[in-house]
Amino acid sequence: MREVFPIVPAPATTVLVSLALLLPVLLILLYLVLAPKLVRFEVSPEGLHIRGELYGRRIPAGELMLDQARAVDLRTDTARRLARRTNGVGLPGYRSGWFRLANGEKALVFVTDQSRVVYLPTRQGYAVLLSVERPEEFLNRLRLATFRG
Repeated sequence: MREVFPIVPAPATTVLVSLALLLPVLLILLYLVLAPKLVRFEVSPEGLHIRGELYGRRIPAGELMLDQARAVDLRTDTARRLARRTNGVGLPGYRSGWFRLANGEKALVFVTDQSRVVYLPTRQGYAVLLSVERPEEFLNRLRLATFRG
């Protein structure tokens, strides 16, 4: 004859503690999923404003080195390829924060599509890499906006 004895149910506090530990993890995952959809790059005579992200900031027009800015494809541009994350998010399909490039340069990165990236050096000792739908158009608008300013 076989007898089965069930485990004693865990106290309610165990369930509550488990939920309390799980909630922050879920919130972080939700943020990581939504963050790329919230990021915006605003161009104005004052410069570039990166909004909607933890690493967003304003970069004054005078700090942008537009003469060296260019559209790049990180899949083929080996010098500017993202080599090492120093402080940021590195998920498949979304990278943001501070990285080192293959050439050793420090970069603030907001990249979703490696084939459509604007490389924008600054006078502050780092470059900015932005994934935008039309990199050349973005650069033209940035140059026009800051030239008028």
